[in-house]
Amino acid sequence: MEKKTQQEYCERIRAKKQEAHDRQWLYIELNAKELNQEIEPKVSNVSTAAKALLECMLEGDGFIVEPKSKSRIGGALTVRYYCDNLSPERRTYKEANPQ
Repeated sequence: MEKKTQQEYCERIRAKKQEAHDRQWLYIELNAKELNQEIEPKVSNVSTAAKALLECMLEGDGFIVEPKSKSRIGGALTVRYYCDNLSPERRTYKEANPQ
């Protein structure tokens, strides 16, 4: 059984954000370990899930539990995505917060 790709995780995250937007929720919080268990219940792919969570962050989104370092992103990573504005014009989190 092949592990899901980061892109496949990103697609699921975007779908969750759109669903929250459609329900008029202000935000959703997603955790890397829980997302991995939801998408691939019997596969350990937390690192890919965590990287996808980071990739899908937009300006204004924030960390509930931040990664300890860029090289060690783990299952505790939890992100709050604000879903009231999903405009493609929004800058990514990386663009808005250059390191």
